[in-house]
Amino acid sequence: MTSGTTLLGAERPLNALYDAALLDLDGVVYIGSRAVPAAPEAVDKARAAGMRVAFVTNNAARTPARTAERLSEIGVAAKPEDVVTSAEAAARLVAERVPSASAVLVVGDTGLRSALRHHGLHPVSVASYRPAAVVQGYSPRLSYDLMVQGALAVAAGALFVATNNDTTAPLDFGVQPGNGSAARVIAHATGREPLVAGKPMRPLHEEGVLRTGAETPIVVGDRLDTDIESATTRDTASLLVLTGVTTPAEAVAAPPQHRPSFLSWDVSGINQVHPEVRTAPAEAACGGWTATLQDGRLRLSGQGDRIDGLRALCSCAWSAHPESPVPEGTADAALADLGLSADD
Repeated sequence: MTSGTTLLGAERPLNALYDAALLDLDGVVYIGSRAVPAAPEAVDKARAAGMRVAFVTNNAARTPARTAERLSEIGVAAKPEDVVTSAEAAARLVAERVPSASAVLVVGDTGLRSALRHHGLHPVSVASYRPAAVVQGYSPRLSYDLMVQGALAVAAGALFVATNNDTTAPLDFGVQPGNGSAARVIAHATGREPLVAGKPMRPLHEEGVLRTGAETPIVVGDRLDTDIESATTRDTASLLVLTGVTTPAEAVAAPPQHRPSFLSWDVSGINQVHPEVRTAPAEAACGGWTATLQDGRLRLSGQGDRIDGLRALCSCAWSAHPESPVPEGTADAALADLGLSADD
């Protein structure tokens, strides 16, 4: 749902064009313990316009009920049925591959155990149960002993599934190792690669579509290599927001599989119209801004809303590199013209 060479325009708000928004959580709706300022109102407004909203997260530690409770605590209205987790996608993936009531060794937390039980499976914590599968998901209490049990079971032939492959997860003050980093321990020890349920892989995306009944969903996320890639590989529309891990410079430099359909500062973009980006060879214009490519460097002129300038830069860069990443540093001077550094 993106050409890979330019951002799309929308004459009507996105909430009128797409029947469901599949919202990532970390970096989109909240960061650490705080709501993204625009998120509560944006979610309410989208629902009032008739858009279904699902919170689709690679986090497998919490149950949907606990996640919905946490969202409500920070001002974002949510019910358990609105939450779709990688634990649920992983549990469905396992249930489709092992006999009913099989023992499954959980290297993870409560959310993963609950999801497995929902699918008729029996969570265990030691390899002596001879589990049919090992499922690894993020837990703040993850122990070395539990990873040892998981490695023993995988080495003995158990199916190996990871809820997601995120290398990092955001904190209020930085980043921490994500589940993908932890899963590498068992993979490295056993020589067995896991099946991955979470974004950008198919199972979690399909779980979100199934749960919402969406026919024309739009994925809203802050990560190029999970949220946006999960959408582009399935020809689904996507909105990249800049409240999380992706910087403006990284958006401009995105390779084809990481290029979103739409771009906004934050999740309020689902309730907005998006101006057309007009492209010509080595040039793109959006709003009052025009971006040009000269001698391998992007230049920007004009005035107006800074997000339109960034949209012009992205589209100019992508159209010049339709099948390859944009070289590093191409946009540094132009970003400075917008008051954005390469590190912002």
